Amino acid sequence: MGTRTQAQRDAMTVEIGYALLTGVFVAAGLFCLVAAPVVGLDLDGGAERSVLVAAAVTACLGFATRVVRVLWRFGDGRAAGPEA
Repeated sequence: MGTRTQAQRDAMTVEIGYALLTGVFVAAGLFCLVAAPVVGLDLDGGAERSVLVAAAVTACLGFATRVVRVLWRFGDGRAAGPEA
């Protein structure tokens, strides 16, 4: 593994920021989507807690999936370049 240029380090920094930011948006969207029955159906008690836990788990999985996919794609694109 050789040394990286400043441009390569900057590109990776931007890509990490992009992955995290879009991951947050995906997680927020999934949480709202899955948690909507709590508000729409006026759930309470154990049902409300179950739906909110499911929403949180779905949001976490969505965030992790988005970040991994973006960074994986970035790594594949860089490896296919002339420096590989």
